[in-house]
Amino acid sequence: MSTKAERTTAYIIETVAPIFNKLGYVGTSMSDLTEATGLTKGAIYGNFENKDSLALAAFEYNSKKLLSEIDDKLNSSGTSLQKLFVLTNFYRHYDTFIEELGGCPILNIGIDANHNNSQLLAATREAIKTIEGKIALCLENGLNNNELRLPVTPLQFSKQLFTMIQGAVAMATITGDRKYLLNTVTYLDQLIVREIKK
Repeated sequence: MSTKAERTTAYIIETVAPIFNKLGYVGTSMSDLTEATGLTKGAIYGNFENKDSLALAAFEYNSKKLLSEIDDKLNSSGTSLQKLFVLTNFYRHYDTFIEELGGCPILNIGIDANHNNSQLLAATREAIKTIEGKIALCLENGLNNNELRLPVTPLQFSKQLFTMIQGAVAMATITGDRKYLLNTVTYLDQLIVREIKK
Protein backbone atom coordinates (compact mmCIF):
# COMPACT_ATOMS: atom_id res chain seq x y z
CA MET A 1 0.00 0.00 0.00
CA SER A 2 1.34 3.43 -0.88
CA THR A 3 1.74 6.29 1.53
CA LYS A 4 -0.28 9.49 1.38
CA ALA A 5 2.77 11.33 -0.01
CA GLU A 6 3.16 8.72 -2.78
CA ARG A 7 -0.53 8.98 -3.65
CA THR A 8 -0.30 12.78 -3.74
CA THR A 9 2.77 12.64 -5.99
CA ALA A 10 1.01 10.20 -8.34
CA TYR A 11 -2.12 12.39 -8.36
CA ILE A 12 -0.09 15.48 -9.25
CA ILE A 13 1.72 13.70 -12.09
CA GLU A 14 -1.46 12.19 -13.55
CA THR A 15 -3.25 15.54 -13.36
CA VAL A 16 -0.53 17.77 -14.79
CA ALA A 17 0.85 15.40 -17.47
CA PRO A 18 -1.76 16.38 -20.09
CA ILE A 19 -1.38 20.06 -19.17
CA PHE A 20 2.39 20.07 -19.74
CA ASN A 21 1.82 18.11 -22.95
CA LYS A 22 -0.76 20.61 -24.26
CA LEU A 23 0.77 23.88 -23.09
CA GLY A 24 4.45 22.95 -23.15
CA TYR A 25 7.11 23.43 -20.52
CA VAL A 26 7.35 27.21 -20.92
CA GLY A 27 3.64 27.71 -21.52
CA THR A 28 2.54 25.88 -18.38
CA SER A 29 2.24 28.31 -15.47
CA MET A 30 2.10 27.56 -11.78
CA SER A 31 -1.51 28.79 -11.76
CA ASP A 32 -2.34 26.17 -14.45
CA LEU A 33 -0.94 23.50 -12.14
CA THR A 34 -2.55 24.71 -8.93
CA GLU A 35 -5.91 25.16 -10.66
CA ALA A 36 -5.83 21.65 -12.16
CA THR A 37 -4.70 19.87 -9.01
CA GLY A 38 -6.55 21.97 -6.45
CA LEU A 39 -3.29 22.11 -4.50
CA THR A 40 -1.21 25.08 -3.45
CA LYS A 41 2.19 25.88 -4.93
CA GLY A 42 3.76 24.73 -1.67
CA ALA A 43 1.92 21.41 -1.77
CA ILE A 44 3.08 20.78 -5.34
CA TYR A 45 6.69 21.74 -4.65
CA GLY A 46 6.58 19.72 -1.45
CA ASN A 47 6.48 16.70 -3.76
CA PHE A 48 8.80 17.93 -6.52
CA GLU A 49 12.10 19.76 -6.34
CA ASN A 50 11.17 22.25 -9.06
CA LYS A 51 9.23 22.74 -12.29
CA ASP A 52 11.88 20.80 -14.23
CA SER A 53 11.47 17.66 -12.13
CA LEU A 54 7.68 17.91 -12.33
CA ALA A 55 7.75 18.37 -16.12
CA LEU A 56 10.09 15.40 -16.50
CA ALA A 57 7.86 13.21 -14.30
CA ALA A 58 4.83 14.29 -16.35
CA PHE A 59 6.57 13.41 -19.63
CA GLU A 60 7.72 10.06 -18.26
CA TYR A 61 4.14 9.31 -17.18
CA ASN A 62 2.78 9.97 -20.70
CA SER A 63 5.74 8.25 -22.33
CA LYS A 64 5.23 5.14 -20.20
CA LYS A 65 1.58 4.96 -21.29
CA LEU A 66 2.61 5.22 -24.94
CA LEU A 67 5.44 2.67 -24.65
CA SER A 68 3.15 0.25 -22.83
CA GLU A 69 0.61 0.48 -25.65
CA ILE A 70 3.32 -0.09 -28.27
CA ASP A 71 4.59 -3.10 -26.29
CA ASP A 72 1.07 -4.53 -26.24
CA LYS A 73 0.81 -4.20 -30.01
CA LEU A 74 4.25 -5.63 -30.79
CA ASN A 75 3.84 -8.48 -28.29
CA SER A 76 0.48 -9.56 -29.71
CA SER A 77 0.16 -13.06 -31.12
CA GLY A 78 0.99 -13.76 -34.73
CA THR A 79 3.84 -13.31 -37.15
CA SER A 80 6.09 -10.27 -37.22
CA LEU A 81 4.17 -9.03 -40.25
CA GLN A 82 0.88 -9.35 -38.38
CA LYS A 83 2.38 -7.49 -35.41
CA LEU A 84 3.43 -4.64 -37.70
CA PHE A 85 -0.14 -4.38 -38.95
CA VAL A 86 -1.41 -4.33 -35.36
CA LEU A 87 1.01 -1.45 -34.74
CA THR A 88 -0.01 0.48 -37.85
CA ASN A 89 -3.65 -0.02 -36.90
CA PHE A 90 -2.87 1.49 -33.49
CA TYR A 91 -1.45 4.54 -35.25
CA ARG A 92 -4.51 4.68 -37.52
CA HIS A 93 -6.42 5.57 -34.33
CA TYR A 94 -3.55 7.33 -32.56
CA ASP A 95 -5.34 10.67 -32.42
CA THR A 96 -8.01 9.07 -30.21
CA PHE A 97 -5.40 7.41 -27.96
CA ILE A 98 -3.50 10.66 -27.35
CA GLU A 99 -6.55 12.77 -26.47
CA GLU A 100 -6.31 11.97 -22.76
CA LEU A 101 -2.55 12.57 -22.86
CA GLY A 102 -3.04 16.10 -24.16
CA GLY A 103 -1.58 15.21 -27.56
CA CYS A 104 1.41 13.22 -28.75
CA PRO A 105 4.08 13.36 -26.03
CA ILE A 106 6.88 12.68 -28.51
CA LEU A 107 5.82 15.48 -30.85
CA ASN A 108 4.65 18.05 -28.31
CA ILE A 109 7.37 17.76 -25.71
CA GLY A 110 10.13 17.03 -28.23
CA ILE A 111 9.49 20.25 -30.13
CA ASP A 112 8.80 22.31 -27.01
CA ALA A 113 11.93 21.11 -25.21
CA ASN A 114 14.22 21.41 -28.21
CA HIS A 115 15.37 24.94 -27.37
CA ASN A 116 14.61 25.32 -23.68
CA ASN A 117 14.92 22.12 -21.64
CA SER A 118 17.78 19.74 -22.37
CA GLN A 119 16.61 17.22 -19.78
CA LEU A 120 13.16 16.89 -21.37
CA LEU A 121 14.71 16.78 -24.83
CA ALA A 122 17.02 13.94 -23.77
CA ALA A 123 14.05 12.02 -22.32
CA THR A 124 12.11 12.50 -25.55
CA ARG A 125 15.04 11.32 -27.65
CA GLU A 126 15.37 8.27 -25.42
CA ALA A 127 11.67 7.46 -25.89
CA ILE A 128 12.10 7.73 -29.67
CA LYS A 129 15.10 5.37 -29.59
CA THR A 130 13.11 2.93 -27.45
CA ILE A 131 10.18 2.89 -29.89
CA GLU A 132 12.47 2.50 -32.89
CA GLY A 133 14.29 -0.32 -31.09
CA LYS A 134 11.06 -2.15 -30.35
CA ILE A 135 9.98 -1.95 -34.00
CA ALA A 136 13.47 -3.03 -35.15
CA LEU A 137 13.33 -6.07 -32.84
CA CYS A 138 10.01 -7.09 -34.37
CA LEU A 139 11.55 -6.76 -37.84
CA GLU A 140 14.66 -8.69 -36.81
CA ASN A 141 12.51 -11.51 -35.44
CA GLY A 142 10.66 -11.57 -38.75
CA LEU A 143 13.94 -11.88 -40.63
CA ASN A 144 15.18 -14.64 -38.32
CA ASN A 145 11.90 -16.54 -38.75
CA ASN A 146 12.06 -16.11 -42.54
CA GLU A 147 8.74 -14.22 -42.49
CA LEU A 148 9.93 -11.09 -44.24
CA ARG A 149 12.73 -9.49 -46.19
CA LEU A 150 14.23 -6.05 -45.72
CA PRO A 151 15.98 -3.78 -48.22
CA VAL A 152 17.92 -2.17 -45.33
CA THR A 153 18.80 -3.06 -41.74
CA PRO A 154 15.91 -3.57 -39.28
CA LEU A 155 16.87 -0.42 -37.37
CA GLN A 156 17.06 1.69 -40.52
CA PHE A 157 13.65 0.45 -41.71
CA SER A 158 12.25 1.03 -38.22
CA LYS A 159 13.54 4.60 -38.17
CA GLN A 160 12.00 5.34 -41.57
CA LEU A 161 8.68 3.78 -40.55
CA PHE A 162 8.55 5.78 -37.32
CA THR A 163 9.62 8.96 -39.10
CA MET A 164 6.71 8.64 -41.51
CA ILE A 165 4.30 7.97 -38.66
CA GLN A 166 5.52 10.96 -36.64
CA GLY A 167 5.37 13.18 -39.73
CA ALA A 168 1.76 12.15 -40.22
CA VAL A 169 1.03 12.80 -36.54
CA ALA A 170 2.57 16.27 -36.88
CA MET A 171 0.60 17.14 -40.02
CA ALA A 172 -2.67 15.80 -38.59
CA THR A 173 -2.09 17.79 -35.40
CA ILE A 174 -1.14 21.04 -37.11
CA THR A 175 -3.91 20.95 -39.72
CA GLY A 176 -6.59 19.33 -37.57
CA ASP A 177 -7.12 16.84 -40.42
CA ARG A 178 -6.75 13.19 -39.43
CA LYS A 179 -6.60 12.16 -43.11
CA TYR A 180 -2.85 12.82 -42.97
CA LEU A 181 -2.64 10.05 -40.40
CA LEU A 182 -5.07 7.71 -42.16
CA ASN A 183 -3.47 8.13 -45.59
CA THR A 184 0.06 7.65 -44.27
CA VAL A 185 -0.85 4.51 -42.34
CA THR A 186 -2.65 3.10 -45.39
CA TYR A 187 0.46 3.82 -47.45
CA LEU A 188 2.67 2.15 -44.81
CA ASP A 189 0.48 -0.96 -44.89
CA GLN A 190 0.93 -1.11 -48.67
CA LEU A 191 4.67 -0.48 -48.33
CA ILE A 192 4.98 -3.33 -45.82
CA VAL A 193 3.16 -5.72 -48.17
CA ARG A 194 5.09 -4.58 -51.25
CA GLU A 195 8.57 -4.18 -49.76
CA ILE A 196 9.02 -6.62 -46.89
CA LYS A 197 6.37 -9.34 -47.06
CA LYS A 198 7.81 -12.65 -48.34
